Amino acid sequence: MASNYEVPTTGDLDSMYETLKNWGRWGADDERGALNHLTDERRAAAAGLVRSGESISLSHDLATESLPENPNPVQHHMLASGDARDATGIPGYEAARDHIALDVHGLSTTHVDALSHMFVRGEMFGGRPASDVRSDGARSNTILSMADGVVGRGVLLDVARARGRDFYDTGELVTVSDLEAAEEAEGVEVGPGDVLMVAWGREARRRAKEAFDGFSGLRAECLPWLHEREVAVLGSDGISDPMPFVGTPDWPFPVHQIGITAMGLHLIDNMALAALGARCQAVGRWELLFTMGPLRIAGGTG
Repeated sequence: MASNYEVPTTGDLDSMYETLKNWGRWGADDERGALNHLTDERRAAAAGLVRSGESISLSHDLATESLPENPNPVQHHMLASGDARDATGIPGYEAARDHIALDVHGLSTTHVDALSHMFVRGEMFGGRPASDVRSDGARSNTILSMADGVVGRGVLLDVARARGRDFYDTGELVTVSDLEAAEEAEGVEVGPGDVLMVAWGREARRRAKEAFDGFSGLRAECLPWLHEREVAVLGSDGISDPMPFVGTPDWPFPVHQIGITAMGLHLIDNMALAALGARCQAVGRWELLFTMGPLRIAGGTG
């Protein structure tokens, strides 16, 4: 499949990085970044979107099998199973207990990136040094900026469906035109404080192709659009950046590098969006009340 992507130059992305910086926009001590667009008033308004009361999960099951897109699978074992249900020694107390260990980031686990996840030339969001992230965790821009959870208006732009496609293939990238075509097809407009979810059909693509050979993702040209629309959080059924990565020196993953580090835009990677897309299509509504409760990991980068 031929690529529809014109690779930007290092100079193009250098300029975009500087132009889109939100450093200091909400004060010198700010560690929330674009989350500041999601105000109390916008959260309250989002609650009014509830109609049917249905709840749809946007997270994949934690995968314990090693696969090409999941080389570091979740480790799950039992601390106490049914044959050791009384191992505590407390008379009458019978229970099972689990232990979980996982790579927070990667290409499989549904996760949110904190602003301490990415650096550009040794700096993270707000100009804080990479040295703030140490062997025992981050000292700034941690996932605790989301400790109270994220509640707001969610908007799903199903770009593949809007183009009459099941999925975008490797090398086919999402453009601003694709985003706006989805808005028009769905009768919705992305606005300030939104949690934007972009679906290019990863789950359909997995069913159609035998081997993993990469992802679709957003072109770098989408970043100024996201900045102008004042999106609070960006999610995708991939990782928002395409893979194989963009061949621009110093800028292999511009949505991560510029979105997180310059804009302070938290990214949700590897979302399960197929069921949501089908339901939105069925009811003819593409906006919803979105809620997310990240793990409160002190020093966590995601």
